[in-house]
Amino acid sequence: MLSRVAATADIALARRLAREAGVLLMNLRDSGAHEGCALGDAGDREANVFLLKALAIERPDDAVLSEESVDDGMRFTAERAWIIDPLDGTREYRESRDDWAVHVALVARGEVIAAAVAQPMRDEVFDSTPVPLTRGPQRVIVVSRSRPPAFSADIAKALNARIEPVGSAGAKALVVVRGHALAYVHEGGLNEWDAAAPIGVALAHGLHVSDLQGRTIVFNQRDVVLHGGLVLCRPEFAPAILAITKTVSL
Repeated sequence: MLSRVAATADIALARRLAREAGVLLMNLRDSGAHEGCALGDAGDREANVFLLKALAIERPDDAVLSEESVDDGMRFTAERAWIIDPLDGTREYRESRDDWAVHVALVARGEVIAAAVAQPMRDEVFDSTPVPLTRGPQRVIVVSRSRPPAFSADIAKALNARIEPVGSAGAKALVVVRGHALAYVHEGGLNEWDAAAPIGVALAHGLHVSDLQGRTIVFNQRDVVLHGGLVLCRPEFAPAILAITKTVSL
C-alpha cells in the first residue's frame, strides 16, 4: 500500500507540475508568437515537452501516458503510470476563454492515487488531497460544449436544474468541485487523459464518480476510451441521475 508520505509527495508533484505547465501556457499565449490553430498546436507541444521532461527527472521509474505522445506500452508493465493532458480544451485556449485546463494524474492498480487539475486563467489548482464536502451546489448540470448528451435535458428536468455548456473536462469537473453545479455528465468518448485527473480530484472532494451504469472507472487500460461515459456529481444526486443514465444504450 502507498505510504501517506509517498502519496503526499506525489500529490504535491502533480500540483506543482500542473501549475507550472499552466504558467508556461499562459506565457506562450501572451507572447503573441502564435495565433489560431498554431497557438493550440504550440501549446499542446510545449506543455507536453515540459511535463515529460519533469516527470523523467522527478519520477524516472514511472511510465507516462500522454495525449500528445505515442503510447510506448511501458505503462502495462510499470507499477505506476502518470496520465497527463498537457492542454485540455485546446479550442478554449485558442479562444482566450477560461475553461481550459492542465491535467496531471498518477495511477496504480487502475486507480488514481494522485492528481491535480490547474485552471490557469482562474489562477487555481485543485488536487487530490482529501477534503470534506461541505458547500451546497447550485442547480446546474455541466455538459460538453461540442457533445452535450441527449439525456442531460432529462436529468436537468428531474433535478430542477439548468444546463450549462463548459469546455475542458477538467474545467467541467471543477465547476462541480467548487459547488457551482451539482453534476457533470458525459455520454462517452472521453479518453483516460481527459478524465483521470478530474476524477482523482473529484473523489478527493467527496463527489460520486462512475460510468453511466454506476460502475467504477478503471484506468491504464489498453483501450484508453471511456466507452461507458461519466457521471461526476454530488453524492446525494447520484441515485436520481443514474436512474436516467442506466437506461442509455452506448
